[in-house]
Amino acid sequence: MQGSELFAEEKPSKILMRLAPPVMLAQLIQALYNIVDSLFVGRYSETGLTALSIIYPVQLLMIALAVGTGVGINTLMAAKMGVNKQREAEEVASAGTPLAVVIWTLFAIAGFFLMPAYARMSTQSETVIREVILYGRTVCVFSFGLTLESVWTKVLQANGDMKTPMIAQIVGAAVNIVLDPLFIFGLLGFPKLGILGAAVATVIGQIAAACMVARRGFRKPPKREVFLRHVGRIYRLGIPNILMQSAYTFYILGLNLILARFSDQAVTALGLYYKWQTFFFIPLGAMQTCIVPVISYNYAARRIDRCRATLKAAILFGWALMAIGTLCFVTIPEPMLRVFTKDELVVAIGRIGFLFIGSSFIPMVTSLIFPVFFQAVGMSLRSAALTVLRTVILFVPLGYAFSLMGLNNFWLTFPVTETVTSLAGLMLYRRFLNRGHVDMR
Repeated sequence: MQGSELFAEEKPSKILMRLAPPVMLAQLIQALYNIVDSLFVGRYSETGLTALSIIYPVQLLMIALAVGTGVGINTLMAAKMGVNKQREAEEVASAGTPLAVVIWTLFAIAGFFLMPAYARMSTQSETVIREVILYGRTVCVFSFGLTLESVWTKVLQANGDMKTPMIAQIVGAAVNIVLDPLFIFGLLGFPKLGILGAAVATVIGQIAAACMVARRGFRKPPKREVFLRHVGRIYRLGIPNILMQSAYTFYILGLNLILARFSDQAVTALGLYYKWQTFFFIPLGAMQTCIVPVISYNYAARRIDRCRATLKAAILFGWALMAIGTLCFVTIPEPMLRVFTKDELVVAIGRIGFLFIGSSFIPMVTSLIFPVFFQAVGMSLRSAALTVLRTVILFVPLGYAFSLMGLNNFWLTFPVTETVTSLAGLMLYRRFLNRGHVDMR
């Protein structure tokens, strides 16, 4: 069954069960890569682990722009196919490669020249500063693999192809995992590069993944007038995702700066949470990826009942699987932390933090899926409003306010923020159902 037939005819829960497993497997491999990457760096040096926590927001920002652009392309392609405009859908896909190149160029230039200032803003340790600059410049200057793979993957997913991106993610992660110990510790005759080796392994893995999706995802760049006709629409649909992920980046940076007032170990503990979060958020990330083309297609075809059913299935599925993450964070926080670090202060801080954060996972499902739903139906203002509420209005201000009552109280920021955002998302969704719908065509 082709992508358009699948989105139009199959039961929404079955669509997600068909589309989600390949995405989940790919993200599982990616999560394992993140954990193994940090594991090797943590074994090399504690300062390297802190440097990875500091550079993490920059990596997220790159991913936000690349994936957000891909989501805009994916959403617009699905909408065009929903009204049988296949030629225009292909024109949209052809705009992806030049946009990916522009994003890479921006990050290569900004990353090289601004990385020293960013490092000094985040820590006073000269050792950590050097490692942040070394790792950060490498992953920014050679980020073309990340940007191209992100866009080409979304082109394939718009056509219902989840298998090829899954294979690409597996290959990229496997390359990274294999090269990490070789480059970091200088095994099998390779030079001992330390944290630079981790960065080199990362970009090689990204390039390998891009090569895997290039054959089916690449489209010849369009003529200038065709490109300009579609690029504005792409970003109108993609900006909510970019804002959501970018705001995510800035709130992590804000939380890092708040925790830096206590100690570098507090920053490291938060960074280790995000490493484990990546692993446990696989179901939620898969649902976010899979519901966009399904909802966009059916909304363009005026099948609101199928949009509602898709959202409901995604939330129920996310709740069921995220409960596992809650159980782990609440019951075994110390073993999870000791996988990466022997620093007793990091473990003591993280043990308390993981308990509070784990309690936020269930409301986090709806706080993150509602913005994606509104993005898929073209209601970018509602999607952006929920993102701004969560990351700008709540997270950092609440983090600062709770931190004034002590480090332990700082962690209350997570359950309070996710609960309030979920309630706001539910209110906007009910208004959506009661007031009619926006035409995406």
